[in-house]
Amino acid sequence: MEKPVRVLVVDDSRTIRALIRRSFEQYPDIVICGEAANPIEARDLIIKDQPDVITLDVEMPGMNGLQFLDKIMRLRPIPVVMVSSLTARGADTAITALQMGAFDCFAKPASVVGTDAFAGLARLVRLAAQSDPAAKPRRRDPNSVPDVQKSWAHWFELVAIGASTGGVEALELVLAGFPRQSPPIIVCQHMPALFTASFAKRLDQKIEALSICEARDGEILAPGCVRIAPGGDRHVAVERRDGRCMTTFLKSAPVNGHCPSVDVLFDSIAKQVGSDALGIILTGMGQDGAAGLLAMHRAGAQTIAQDKASSVVYGMPRVAAEIGAASRIVSLDQISAAAMTARALT
Repeated sequence: MEKPVRVLVVDDSRTIRALIRRSFEQYPDIVICGEAANPIEARDLIIKDQPDVITLDVEMPGMNGLQFLDKIMRLRPIPVVMVSSLTARGADTAITALQMGAFDCFAKPASVVGTDAFAGLARLVRLAAQSDPAAKPRRRDPNSVPDVQKSWAHWFELVAIGASTGGVEALELVLAGFPRQSPPIIVCQHMPALFTASFAKRLDQKIEALSICEARDGEILAPGCVRIAPGGDRHVAVERRDGRCMTTFLKSAPVNGHCPSVDVLFDSIAKQVGSDALGIILTGMGQDGAAGLLAMHRAGAQTIAQDKASSVVYGMPRVAAEIGAASRIVSLDQISAAAMTARALT
């Protein structure tokens, strides 16, 4: 039997710590090696207990979760799963944490009544234990990109990107490599509703060349714009009307456990845009988007999957590669250039 994952739980709420402990008790492969009410206590326990993963509350008195995360990532990188309240402030802080190197963020439920309030956290902890927080994406210096890569070799009618765990950093790196004159781009990144709003706002502030915001139902997709599928209970798809691509929101059950689903987005693009689209699948757990990317590939679209070495979680791109959905498999820091040098197959 493999060694259990040793977890340090850091939260200033005794109730939350108890609920997380109770949630993990049903899994013999997860052991809580320590609990801390604040980063000062946690610092001592990290030295003493050598945890494999830390669950870290975003907002705590004294040194907050972000300050502590920064110290962890600089001094002794350990996989960290942030636990954040579903508020606008909590979402914005969580996005910052993901950009700083946190493995993922678990949305703290509004009500903690019931033993399943933290269902799903164990899965994140297991995956986090397999990750390497020291392996950070290499940032591209925009001035170092050759001029030939600053324009698109083929003007695709639409570019679609799907991502999950690790996607916050990956998407920023990919989008930052695109010039102002870029085809319309639509993104499906798995995260809760408030998180996607904060994420889109943060990207728009950091990437000046592109106009980035959450997608709106019935919006015409224009060059130079990036639209992020809102988290929540509606899928985002694309339809063609009067020769132009526009978003359409669909109310239906989750697909592959997700709403919005990358597969729903990619499938619609395969049917509506076909060979004049480009699909990109990035790091993420599970298989959402792989079948949709295959549908795009079969419709004649160019398709790119992130490689294993640069993926935080090699799940979605792995399945896409295994089923033959990817025209090219590329390292994260080369995806922008690969997209801009790709040419339509027909």
